[in-house]
Amino acid sequence: MADVTLGKHVGKGFYIGLMSGTSLDGADGVLVDFSQPQLRIVASASTAFASDFRAELLALNSPSHNELHRAALAANQLATLYSQVVAQLLTQASIAPADVTAVGAHGQTVRHQPQQGQSHEPEDSGKALGANKGCNFSTSYSLQLNNPALLAELTGIDVVADFRSRDVAAGGHGAPLVPAFHRSVFGAPHETTLVLNVGGIANLSVLPASLSNSAVLGFDCGPGNALMDAWVQQHTDQAYDDGGAWAAGGRLIDALLARLLAEPYFAQPPPKSCGRDLFSSSWLANKLAPFSGERPQDVQFTLTEFTARACITGASSYLNNSKKLIVCGGGAFNTHLLQRLQAGLPTLRVMPSNECGLAPLQVEATAFAWLARQTIHRQPGNLPSVTGAAGLRVLGAIYPA
Repeated sequence: MADVTLGKHVGKGFYIGLMSGTSLDGADGVLVDFSQPQLRIVASASTAFASDFRAELLALNSPSHNELHRAALAANQLATLYSQVVAQLLTQASIAPADVTAVGAHGQTVRHQPQQGQSHEPEDSGKALGANKGCNFSTSYSLQLNNPALLAELTGIDVVADFRSRDVAAGGHGAPLVPAFHRSVFGAPHETTLVLNVGGIANLSVLPASLSNSAVLGFDCGPGNALMDAWVQQHTDQAYDDGGAWAAGGRLIDALLARLLAEPYFAQPPPKSCGRDLFSSSWLANKLAPFSGERPQDVQFTLTEFTARACITGASSYLNNSKKLIVCGGGAFNTHLLQRLQAGLPTLRVMPSNECGLAPLQVEATAFAWLARQTIHRQPGNLPSVTGAAGLRVLGAIYPA
């Protein structure tokens, strides 16, 4: 069990957070006790995705035959897997569904298209929760496969889901949503803290000293594990590069790295977010086309360096008064990646999040338990300084059990 200090205590009770990210490796869940000023992880569980289900989720990231039908079936299967994780958590903790206030279920992102022709005027500070009249949201969306009604039916617990839509409707990207939670659990009073989540996509939270008046910032740096995992799976029988060992035995292909880093996304200022819509297998194939004769292991080294450089570039503007970079997500277990991050950010201490009280694979799931709690208590869950939304918004939709 882990104890982490909360910045602000809102309400009491048990909440469950569920997360399946862009790495497409499985679903993680945590049971969190918010009844004290320090949150407490009571239980954690996960279930891996079967290879055929993972392949189907990956395929649904792109237009394909009969995709509406297939997406509905995948959503049902995901909700069923989520319910199995919930059952594991309840069994571990020896508690009943009635003891849990709500489940926060993010769902599986398959399309992310924010800020497509969208415009709005920021709200006055005194109108932070008011209506946004100037937003053109007709071409913006972020789609997560889920069936929260089925999940509520299977678990007997209220479910909070669809966290991104309200922020998008308010002119924001709908992502990243975790910086508000990161501020609550990792923020320091006198120094800036950087938190890097390396899932399929890598996102950075910039947490100014809590005693300052500076706004929290956050954005997607670019690809995290997605491209590295795809290349490993294509050339070995492994699902991922364990510890980055395969990459560590390769060498850098300088021209390939330059071609990867030339992607215009990296020159965009925040707020910004991305997904597999951009950093897809077809994007990678296009970048690799002139390098077909290179050793696969050298490509893996270069892809790992690409992820590291994108994260280093993202963090480099926020090093003043910063002493540490806290890394969470599956990338926290890639020793070679952490070494490359440390080499590129020598003034910071690069450290996995377990050294700060939360295991790397528990951080995002705990964030969605926290966000569900915010929704239940009608408290905002987004940060306009991160997403670009017109103001603070209560996120999510509630599906009663």
